[in-house]
Amino acid sequence: MEKVTNSDLKSSVNGGVVDVYGEDSATIEHNITPWSLAVSSGYSLLRDPRYNKGLAFTEKERDTHYLRGLLPPVVLDQKLQEKRLMNNIRQYQFPLQKYMALTELQERNERLFYKFLIDNVEELLPIVYTPTVGEACQKFGSIFRRPQGLFISLKDKGKILDVLKNWPERNIQVIVVTDGERILGLGDLGCQGMGIPVGKLALYSALGGVRPSACLPVTIDVGTNNEKLLNDEFYIGLRQKRATGQEYSELLHEFMSAVKQNYGENVLVQFEDFANHNAFKLLAKYRDSHLVFNDDIQGTASVVLAGLVSAQKLTNSPLAEHTFLFLGAGEAGTGIAELIALYISKQMNASVEESRKKIWLVDSKGLIVNSRKDSLQDFKKPWAHEHEPVKDLLGAIKAINPTVLIGSAGIGRAFTKEVIEAMSSTNERPLIMALSNPTTQSECTAEEAYTWSKGRAIFASGSPFDPVEYEGNVFVSTQANNAYIFPGLGLGLVISGAIRVHDDMLLAAAEALAGQVSKENYDKGMIYPSFSSIRKISAHIAANVATKAYELGLAGRLPRPKDIVKCAESSMYSPTYRLYR
Repeated sequence: MEKVTNSDLKSSVNGGVVDVYGEDSATIEHNITPWSLAVSSGYSLLRDPRYNKGLAFTEKERDTHYLRGLLPPVVLDQKLQEKRLMNNIRQYQFPLQKYMALTELQERNERLFYKFLIDNVEELLPIVYTPTVGEACQKFGSIFRRPQGLFISLKDKGKILDVLKNWPERNIQVIVVTDGERILGLGDLGCQGMGIPVGKLALYSALGGVRPSACLPVTIDVGTNNEKLLNDEFYIGLRQKRATGQEYSELLHEFMSAVKQNYGENVLVQFEDFANHNAFKLLAKYRDSHLVFNDDIQGTASVVLAGLVSAQKLTNSPLAEHTFLFLGAGEAGTGIAELIALYISKQMNASVEESRKKIWLVDSKGLIVNSRKDSLQDFKKPWAHEHEPVKDLLGAIKAINPTVLIGSAGIGRAFTKEVIEAMSSTNERPLIMALSNPTTQSECTAEEAYTWSKGRAIFASGSPFDPVEYEGNVFVSTQANNAYIFPGLGLGLVISGAIRVHDDMLLAAAEALAGQVSKENYDKGMIYPSFSSIRKISAHIAANVATKAYELGLAGRLPRPKDIVKCAESSMYSPTYRLYR
C-alpha cells in the first residue's frame, strides 16, 4: 500500500494542518489514537448540544466566541426558532418522522428541544413518548445514530462500575433502566427498548425540571426471546436468548451496587418495562436498600388513583363505596389495586386486607377467586376472593356489578359494546378507564365509551383520543398518563434528598394531582387537569412528595424549606437561553 509522506503534508498552503499524530499518514494496518480537542468556542461550540443556540447567538457572542462566518448573518430569538420548528414538524406525514426530527434537535440544541417540548407539550407528548416511542423502539436498530444512554450487557459482567464511569456526567440524580422484556404492549424488544428510558428522562427534564445532565438512561441487555430481532441483521443487541435465574440476578445486583457506589444513596433508580416476573422481585428486593421506583407498578397506580379521587366529584360517592373490576392482573393492574386498597383503608380507617375485598381482578383464565389460589402467582394471591369461577369479563361484570372498570391487560378492544352496556345498565355514571397503550392495544376508544354508554360514562385512557361529540354534547376524555406523576415525584425526591420511596409518597402525589383538577375540567367531563399546566402540576406534586419525605424522616436535605412549593419551582431546570460572556 502506498504511504503518504510527511513532506507531502507540509507542502500544503501555509503549511496546512500538520499530521501531528500520524493519523493521515498511517496505513490501514496501523492503530491510531482518537484525539479530540474540546474548546467551548467556534465550531466546537456549535457541535455542543448543551451550549449551542444555533441562529440565536447574538452579534456580540458571535465575535466573542469566534462564530463569525460559521452562521448565516440573521439572528433569531428562541421564540422564532420554536415557530420555525413547529412549521417544519407539522410538514412531516408520519409520527416516526417527527420523533426522529425531535431526536436530532435534542442532539443538536438541548435547550431549544426542552423549550419547544414544554411550550407545545400537548401536541408533542404523543411524539416524544407514547404512542410513537413504541414504533421507535421497534425500529430502533434502523434509526440508531448516536448513544443517548448507557448499554450494559452480559459482556460487561464484573466491569459495570467501570462502564458507569464511562458516562461523562458525574452528578447523576435520576436513572431510568429497562431490560426491554415488556416494552409498552409490544412485548420483548431487547436492546431496542432504549427508546423508553430516553423518552422518560426527556419528560423528567421537560415536565419535572430535573436537569438533563443529571439524568441517565440505561438498558440492561441480557438477550432477547424475540426471534424476529434475533434474525434481523440490523439488530443492535446481543444475539442470544434471554439470560434468566442466577445469571440475570447477579448482573442486576452488580448494576444496583455499582450505581450506589458511583452516585451515592440519593440517586433515584426507576425500573421501566420489566416483565412481571422480574418487576415485582426487583422492587421487593431493592426498595428497602435503594431509592427505587417502578413506574409500571407505582406510577401507573398513583396516576389512576388520582383520577379516581377526582372522579368522586362526578360520581358523588367516596371510593370506599365503589366496587372495582380490573381486566389484567399484571404489574400495572395489581399495583393500581394495591394503592386503591391502601387509600380506602386510610379513608375508612380499616385494614388493607379488608379494603381489598372491594377490588376484583380478571386475568387470562377468568375471575381470580379462592378456588384458583394454589395455581396463582404470588402477586395475584391477595386478590383471590370467595366466589364461583367466572370465565370472562362480561360474566364477571354481571356477577360483581362493579361501578369502576379498569383495563390494563393490553388487549385491544376488550371493552366491547356488550361490556360498556353492561356497565351502564347498573350505573348512572359508569367509570371506565382503558389504560393499555399504544392506541392499538386500548381496551376501547373514547368514542366507543361515550356512544355505547349514551354519553353517561366517565372515561379516561392510557392513549390520547380526540374530543367526542354525542347528541350535541362534546366530551373531552383525558389521558391517564404516567407523565402526570413521575416527573413531579422525581423532583420531590431530589429536592428533599430522599433515601427511600414510601407508599405514602405515592398517595401524596395522587392527592396533589387530583387537587389540580378545575371546575372547567369537570364541566368537560375530565378527571385530570389540562396537560398544558404540567410544570405547575409537577411543582405541587413535588412539594407534596417532599413534605411526606420530611414527615416520614426519609429526607436527607436539611433544613426543611419553609415554602416547599416555591422551593420546587425555583429548583426546576429552565431551558431559556442564557447569555454568554
